[in-house]
Amino acid sequence: MNRNDPVYNISGIRNAFFSEIVFGVSANTILLLSHVVTFFQELRHKPINITIGVLALSHIVMLLAMAAMATDILGSQEFWDDYTCKSVISLYRLMRGVSICATCHLSVLQVILLSPRSSCLAKVKPNSLWHNLCCFLSLWAFHMSINVFSNSIVATHNVTSHILILVTKSCSLWVVSDIMRHLLSILAAFRDASLVGLMVLSSIYMVTVLCRHKRQCQYLHNTSISRKASPEQRAIRNILLLVSFFLVTYCLDSIASSWRVMWNNDPTHRCVQMFVSSGYATFSPLVFISTEQRIINCLKTTQGQQ
Repeated sequence: MNRNDPVYNISGIRNAFFSEIVFGVSANTILLLSHVVTFFQELRHKPINITIGVLALSHIVMLLAMAAMATDILGSQEFWDDYTCKSVISLYRLMRGVSICATCHLSVLQVILLSPRSSCLAKVKPNSLWHNLCCFLSLWAFHMSINVFSNSIVATHNVTSHILILVTKSCSLWVVSDIMRHLLSILAAFRDASLVGLMVLSSIYMVTVLCRHKRQCQYLHNTSISRKASPEQRAIRNILLLVSFFLVTYCLDSIASSWRVMWNNDPTHRCVQMFVSSGYATFSPLVFISTEQRIINCLKTTQGQQ
């Protein structure tokens, strides 16, 4: 088959995208099951572990929703109705919001747990699951407040219009007016900038804590630093790596989204954008799995029995 053939390109994109989806769902499932087992085994539940479980669950559902959308974009011959369009795309939006808020919550929560008792942040430490849930729901409500005013999702079968923005082959966003579209874009940019700003500030604080801890170790041990990192240091590094990876994928997704107008809503390029945006949900669980000795031992045992 000719490599310049559009059918060849679509087939390659489809195979790469669904391979990424399968890998991401598998990795997030392993991470989720690990934290579910830990939840029932521990008497005192750590807020960070629960948030990681929520993050993994949101990524599973989000990747499955993206797989359904990609199926409609690249190969489905059965067009969706309004109910299917609204259900799948709204579920994707919902889980994407949970993913962003869970990542932001992890970074803020780690800062709060690291803060000294004399700090003002110590007063807002989550002492129970209810406090942790309220903190997360506050971030999520802030994120979803913009979506209340978002454009309507409608089923459009082979319809082209300047007031429609293609999402899949069967579904589009109904733009009320140019003014409303620009207003929603500004509000969404403000929302995302606020959450990303919280992540960046939290990351700066955690880097400061790591540097301070390193200087203290050099002072106490005369530059003889233990190579084995403490659990707190490993947790900080995990969150920093997670936030850094999120920021990179968020920037790439923003660039791909801005090019959508240049692509004239081409379905193939829309799937490429989805491929880029799903990178965080696919590979972020590896950050936690690589440092969870319990998961690594379980995977080694399973591999040894095969």
